[in-house]
Amino acid sequence: MLDAGGLSVAGMRVFLAGAGGVEFELRDRAARWGLMARVLGRVDYPALGKLDKGVVRRYLERVTGLERAQVTRLIGRWRREHELRPAEVVRACFARSYTPADVALLARVDEAHEGLSGVAVRRVLQREHQVYGRAEFERLAGISVGHIYNLRKTKLYRRQRVVVEWTAPQRRACWAERRKPEPAGEPGWLRVDTVHQGRQDGRAGPYHVNLVDTVTQWELVGCCQTLSEKELETTVAALLEQFPFRVRGFHSDNGGEYVNKSVGRLLQRLQVDFTASRPSRATDNALVEGKNGAVVRKWMGWGLLPAAAARQVERFFREELNPYLNFHRPCGFAAIEVDGRGRRHRRYRANGYRTPFEKLSSLPDWVRYLKPGVTRESLERTARAMSDTTAAERLQAARQRLFEAAVQEREPEAAPAPRPRGAPRGSTRLGGASGASPLAPHPTPPNPQTLRKEAPPTS
Repeated sequence: MLDAGGLSVAGMRVFLAGAGGVEFELRDRAARWGLMARVLGRVDYPALGKLDKGVVRRYLERVTGLERAQVTRLIGRWRREHELRPAEVVRACFARSYTPADVALLARVDEAHEGLSGVAVRRVLQREHQVYGRAEFERLAGISVGHIYNLRKTKLYRRQRVVVEWTAPQRRACWAERRKPEPAGEPGWLRVDTVHQGRQDGRAGPYHVNLVDTVTQWELVGCCQTLSEKELETTVAALLEQFPFRVRGFHSDNGGEYVNKSVGRLLQRLQVDFTASRPSRATDNALVEGKNGAVVRKWMGWGLLPAAAARQVERFFREELNPYLNFHRPCGFAAIEVDGRGRRHRRYRANGYRTPFEKLSSLPDWVRYLKPGVTRESLERTARAMSDTTAAERLQAARQRLFEAAVQEREPEAAPAPRPRGAPRGSTRLGGASGASPLAPHPTPPNPQTLRKEAPPTS
C-alpha cells in the first residue's frame, strides 16, 4: 500500500515517472493540508535544492489535485507558520437586544389582540410600559415596526403562537369596469341579472337570465339549465341577437357567472362596453332587480321546475313572454323633477306609461338605432298582430301548458311541499288565480305576510 506522506524525494521522482494512472481521493481541505504538512516536514523542504523542490511541488500537485499557484501559496504559508491549519470562520455576530422572554411576550400580545398590524402592536407595547408602567415591556417599548415582523418569523415565536395563513385567492382578469353606465338617452345599454327557479330535495331548477334596456325597458328573458360558462355564454349571445337595436353596454353585478372570460370575450368580440356594479351602490342594478320580481317571479313563480325543462322554458320565453313584454305590457317611465332645493324626484305620471316599443319609437330618429335587417314596418307589424289582452291570454295558456308538462315529468314519489301556515288554500304564487291547482311541481310560496296581502280573504 502506498504511503503518500512517507516517500522520499527519490521515491517521489519514481512515482511521477511511472504512476500515470494512479488517482488519490482526499475527503476535504483539512486532509489535503495535513498531507502537505507531513510531506514538507519529512523531506525538510527548506533545505532542498531547486530541482528537488520542483519534484516535491509536482508531487504535491498530483496527490492533492490542487493547482500550481495554490500549492505555491500553501508552501509559503507552511514556511512562515510551520503548520497548515484551516483558519476558523469568524462570522459577524450582532448582540441580541430581545430575549426569548421578550419574544414570548410579543406572541402573547399578538394572540390577545388577534394579530394587529406592526404599527398598532408597537403602539400597544409602548402604552403597556409608558402608560400602565409594566416593567416587562421595557425593552419591547422601543422596538421598531420592522423588527416586530422579524421576531414574528423566528422559530421561538412560531412555537409560542401558530398563525394560519389562508391561501391567497387567484387573481382574476378584470373583464368588467366597475362604474355606472351612461346611456345618454339612447337605447342599447342593458342591465342583466340571474333568477334561480328554485332548489328542493337536492334538485336544482333552471336559471333565468333577465336583460333589460335602461332607456326603453326593452326586456328579454332567457333560460339555461346550469350556470356553466359555456352554456351561459350561449344563452347571452342568443339574447343579444334578439334585441332589435344594437347593444352597446352590458351591466351586471359582480357575480362570477357574468364576470368571467367567456362572457368577457363574447362582449369584446361584439364591441360591447362591459361594466359592473360599484361597491355600496345598491341602485346601480335596481332596474333589472325590480323586473326580476315584477316579471320573472310573477310569471314563473317560486315553484321548482326540473332543470331538464330549460329548453322548453327558453322556447316559451322566446315565442310568448318576450313579445308580450315588449309590445303589449306597459311600463312606467319616470319624469325627473328638481325642486327648489336641488333635490331630484321621480314622478310616475299616468301619461308616462308606455310599452317598450312605444318608448323606442318615441325617441328622435329612432330608426337609426335598429340593427341591419330590422325595419320599422316589421316591428309595427308584430305590435299590431294581436291586441294586448289577446296576447296576455295566449301567454297564460302557453304557461299553463308548460307547467302541466313539468308536473307530469316529475318523479312519482315526489310529494308537493306542505302549505305554509297562513297561506290560503289553493294559492300557489305561480301566477294563477287563487283556488287554482298548482302550476308547477313543489310550489314554494314566499312569506305568509305577502300571501295574506295578495290573496282574497277566505271564509
